[in-house]
Amino acid sequence: MLRKLGVVTAGDLLYHVPHRYEDASTVAPIASLEPGMDGTIIGTVISKGVIPTRKGLRIFQAVVRDSSGMIEAAWPGQPFLDRSIEKGDTLLLSGSVRFFHGRQMVPREYVNLGSDVDGAVPGKVLSVYRATEGLSFKVIRGLIDAHLDVLLPLVKEYLPRDVLARARDSRGQGLPALEDALRMLHRPGSISEAMQGMSRLAFEELFFVHLLQRRARQISRSRRGGIAFENKRHLTTALKASLPFRLTDAQVRAIREIASDMFSPFRMNRLLQGDVGSGKTIVALFAALLAVENGFQAAIMAPTELLAEQHARTMERLFQPLGIRPVLVTGSLTARERREISDRLASNTPLIAVGTHALVQQDTKFGRLGFAAIDEQHRFGVEQRAALGAKGEWPDLLLMSATPIPRSLALTLYGEVDLSILDERPPGRKPVTTALRRETGRARVLDFLEEQIARGRQGYIVYPIIAESEKSDLKAATTMFESLKTGPFAARQVALLHGRIPADERDQIMRRFRDGDIDLLVATTVIEVGIDVANATVMVIEHPERFGLSQLHQLRGRVGRGADESFCVLLGDVSPDVEARLSVFVNTEDGFEIARADLKMRGMGDLFGERQSGVAMFRFADPLRDEELNVQAHEAAEKVLARDPELSRAEHAGVRKALRERYARALELFRVG
Repeated sequence: MLRKLGVVTAGDLLYHVPHRYEDASTVAPIASLEPGMDGTIIGTVISKGVIPTRKGLRIFQAVVRDSSGMIEAAWPGQPFLDRSIEKGDTLLLSGSVRFFHGRQMVPREYVNLGSDVDGAVPGKVLSVYRATEGLSFKVIRGLIDAHLDVLLPLVKEYLPRDVLARARDSRGQGLPALEDALRMLHRPGSISEAMQGMSRLAFEELFFVHLLQRRARQISRSRRGGIAFENKRHLTTALKASLPFRLTDAQVRAIREIASDMFSPFRMNRLLQGDVGSGKTIVALFAALLAVENGFQAAIMAPTELLAEQHARTMERLFQPLGIRPVLVTGSLTARERREISDRLASNTPLIAVGTHALVQQDTKFGRLGFAAIDEQHRFGVEQRAALGAKGEWPDLLLMSATPIPRSLALTLYGEVDLSILDERPPGRKPVTTALRRETGRARVLDFLEEQIARGRQGYIVYPIIAESEKSDLKAATTMFESLKTGPFAARQVALLHGRIPADERDQIMRRFRDGDIDLLVATTVIEVGIDVANATVMVIEHPERFGLSQLHQLRGRVGRGADESFCVLLGDVSPDVEARLSVFVNTEDGFEIARADLKMRGMGDLFGERQSGVAMFRFADPLRDEELNVQAHEAAEKVLARDPELSRAEHAGVRKALRERYARALELFRVG
């Protein structure tokens, strides 16, 4: 049964730490509880039973008593508790008190302390361990308690002294030594002390993960020959001088980081992460020019033809003073255009190609590809990303993503690549006015949208589903499209866009919208990553409760791309809890803050998928909750490997031993590349 819990050795038992605690130090006398209060009590079961109701619901009830009085506890819909709670058991109960034929507590949490507990429980923090069928947490608690005094002196500290000395928890307190941390976790004097012990285990886990990732990156770089570009500066300096705007500090920093990688003899593998409208494309263009001025070719791959065309137009405008014209490579080229472009790419002529997955097809050959960038990299499969990276002479690779993730989490998710973050908005970009409106305000919202269209602007209305369903009462894009185009917007050009429309037809609709032939686009989230339409100033999102905050932020990014004031309206009746969640989105345009709130509310699994490749499954740490510890652990790992890349020094013997014992499989994978 212990083996089911992963407990095989005495060391495993020490690291089987409580998954929660019940604080019996704030226990109230039963007689002091009044209806409407929330409290924690400890009492002995004097009677119990299962009570049926008229509606078929079965309620387990128990009367508990302490020295001050009695109270009834009720668990609706949990009759099975009758098999695990016995008369004479002592219960620790936490929950709200109501009046129901007298005082009644509905426990939110309960712990059965058994029948052999004396009255000296108050003042104690009770550890609750992860258990399994046939092995209760009380048995596990007794097992650990019986051996803890013998096991703790055997624990040896393995974190380097300077690493542990610099680390601080969220309250600014130093982290305890390993032996003290394990004692705090198993026998805490307070909840605060237990959390201090957990901070120590969380830090060491994050530290080891960052050590492994950094070491893996070193190994892969040393085995991965690249192109050592020279800092020639004539094209990059000319572009900077001709730009009609000033680069942000974040863009300058990212360009320097990328250039440093490209100057090294090792192949670049870097992720450029930036919020909506933060200027990732211009950063990639500087890197592309660095390759071109060194006599190499550069390629930028986008997920759609429309986005590739948009990048090509941007390049033509910015590169005109430099005398460079980009080569557009898409699937819709004629056979003759395809042959001509293939000949140009296959030559050794320095150029910049921009296109779709057509860039990675087998018949696309590059004569001297030195740099490749992949925009919206999550839209491509691993094979497509690898295929572009395998073209030419193993080009330097830059991945770009507009999905903001807090830096501390990105350090963990993307530990195998170097990371650059754009966390500033370019100057002059106006904020998008955002508001939440009730269903009663629908007519006013649509009137406002009509006013904007009458002034020559364009707008979007987004729905969470394509078609109506008997299982839900959600408004659907197809149904509302018919209603809107024959009703309030009958005099306007209205179009429908969703994922079931063929890709070629979708592109044609977006081109017409971009060119101003369509006034209002009724769509699903298929527009979440789309082209810039500077004239679109209004985004209305129906049923906003059906979208994550980060998804809402991506949708809002479709407006505010031009010089005019823009608006995003969330439309629908929502519960108070949902309204509190949406207020985070309404009150900030910082995608990183929105992503952080989204992660806290929905969890990493909901946002990234439970089995997302690269998401580390931690036992003690949470990269988001332990954000400060995560950054400290990353910095500590960098410093340790900078001075001792092989971890061969005597002071790192403990680290080597812990890595071998805990991460043997990961180390084996790193050795085979």
